[in-house]
Amino acid sequence: MAKAPAKPMTKKEIIDFLSEQSGLNKKQTEEFLNTYNELIYKQTKKTKEFVMPGLGKWVTGRTKARKGRNPATGAELKIPAKNVLKFRVAKAAKDAIL
Repeated sequence: MAKAPAKPMTKKEIIDFLSEQSGLNKKQTEEFLNTYNELIYKQTKKTKEFVMPGLGKWVTGRTKARKGRNPATGAELKIPAKNVLKFRVAKAAKDAIL
């Protein structure tokens, strides 16, 4: 298995690496990656979570409305409730990386 670069990878670099490792051409690899991303987006929106086995899961949630302060002026302000997206890392991924 080829070694991935030691810097953050661009989408093109990811496609090149996966294409080389899988034996698929770059166009097929890019289509797969785009389709996989679309699946994650749709399923997370629909079911509120998407599990990526061995990697983690995407989960949607909601924050409560709260009071905050403007750090420059110290003025109090109201922060509204909002929907948030979180990624929870799987234990296997933590063990492999950390």
